[in-house]
Amino acid sequence: MTIISSHRPSGSEGIRSACRYIVAVVRPAVLLALCLAAAGCAVLDRPVRPAVYDFGPGTMAPLVSGAVFALPVLTLAEVESASALDSTSVLYRLTYTNAQQLLPYAQARWSMTPAQLLRQRLRESLGQRRMVLNPGDGNLNGAQSALLLRIDLEEFSQLFVAPGQSVGLVRLRATLVQTTPGGDRLMGQRTVVTQRAARSADAPGGVHALAEASQAAIEELEQWLSQFL
Repeated sequence: MTIISSHRPSGSEGIRSACRYIVAVVRPAVLLALCLAAAGCAVLDRPVRPAVYDFGPGTMAPLVSGAVFALPVLTLAEVESASALDSTSVLYRLTYTNAQQLLPYAQARWSMTPAQLLRQRLRESLGQRRMVLNPGDGNLNGAQSALLLRIDLEEFSQLFVAPGQSVGLVRLRATLVQTTPGGDRLMGQRTVVTQRAARSADAPGGVHALAEASQAAIEELEQWLSQFL
C-alpha cells in the first residue's frame, strides 16, 4: 500500500503568506506612486521665471578710441517717461475692447525700463558720429557741450487692433536746447511716432515690434537733429 502524505497550510499560515506578498510586492508599488506624486507636485510648485528681453546686442564693432568727430558734442539727458511706463513690464493695449487700459504680460520683462533701453540705444547710435556726454560731465577731455537733448517717452506698448493683429507703438517728444550764460535757448522740438507690425500676437512678437519701432524713432531723431548740428 502506498501512502500519500500531503501538507496543506493552515488558515493562519495562508494569511501570513498573503501578508508577506503584500509587503514584498504591493508596498514598493505604493511607495513608488507616492514618490512620483511628490515629484510631480515639486515640478508644479516650481515658479516659472519670466522671459527677459532687450533691444538686442547693438553695434558689434567698437568705436575707435580717441576719434575726432566732425559734429558738435551733444549732452543727452536722462529719458523721462510717464509713470505707467516706469517699470520693466512688457505692456499691451486691446484697442478693440478698452484702448485706455495698459496690461502687462505675466511672463515677460524688459531688462531695464523702456526709457533706459531707449536712451542706451540712442546714445549708441548718436555716438557713431559725435561725442555724447551725460548731464554733469562738464568739461570732459577738453570737450564742452552747449547742446542738450531731452527726450520724453509718452507711449511704448504693443497695440492690438484685433485679436490676432498688433503693432509696436513708440511715441516720444524731443527737445533740443542750447545752454548759454543767460539761460537755455530753445532750438527746436519734435514729436516722433513710429510703429512696426508684430510677427505674432504675443510677448515675443510685441518685443520685436517695439525694438524695430524704437530703432525707426532713433533714425528719425537723427535726421531731425542734423538740421541743427
